[in-house]
Amino acid sequence: MSKAPAVVLLHGFTNSGASWQPVISGLGQRYRAFAPDIRGHASASDQTPVTLDTVLQDLAAIDEPRFTLVGYSQGGRIALHAALTMPERIERLVLISASPGLEDARERSERRAADERLAAEIETQTIEQFATSWALTPVLAGVSPEVADAVHADRLRSTPQGLAAALRGLGTGTLPPLWHRLSEITLPTLIIVGERDQKFAEIGRQMHSRIPGVDRFLVVPGAGHAVHLERPDAIADELELVVPADQPVTEP
Repeated sequence: MSKAPAVVLLHGFTNSGASWQPVISGLGQRYRAFAPDIRGHASASDQTPVTLDTVLQDLAAIDEPRFTLVGYSQGGRIALHAALTMPERIERLVLISASPGLEDARERSERRAADERLAAEIETQTIEQFATSWALTPVLAGVSPEVADAVHADRLRSTPQGLAAALRGLGTGTLPPLWHRLSEITLPTLIIVGERDQKFAEIGRQMHSRIPGVDRFLVVPGAGHAVHLERPDAIADELELVVPADQPVTEP
């Protein structure tokens, strides 16, 4: 009997692996879901160094020969890098509200400086203070009170020092942009964006036109940036559609 398909879920900045629980519940026991805490977050708050290389090493150490890789926001950026460095391990790539980074060098430098200022500010706050202020970020606006409460509780699993390290090591201004390498991604790819998230919906459309492996592009009605938090049912349904539970598991 073949094993159930493995799905690895990478969370966004300030979240944790626990944020995927509604999606995992929707998938049920037909899938084997892995939602690790990325370095700098929750149970991995004290893991150092926090760099792209070490996070990719952590991902490669997952004891599954092949898996579907799902990444949201910061996790989506990491997933894009993984698709280029370890494509033999990935059955399918799923990008949720993701971006390949900042192509313009000046814009990237300005973002890196802004992220450093924010990281220094985070280190002066309690996790409660930062979680409260981060919830006001415009791209995260518009979620229901229930989702906002769940996300706030999830952020409290991390530490200011860990999140500052994650911002410095994995932030948009730090990671190299991948726009020029998207044509190399031939893995079957699903891009998901929220209808209300116009910025990332446009980025998703641009990625759609550049990644040869894209076979599905989904705009989730009524959802904003945090699609998997606002509409976990839609994410679970899409994963069941593109990764059938009776799909045979292949060896690399």
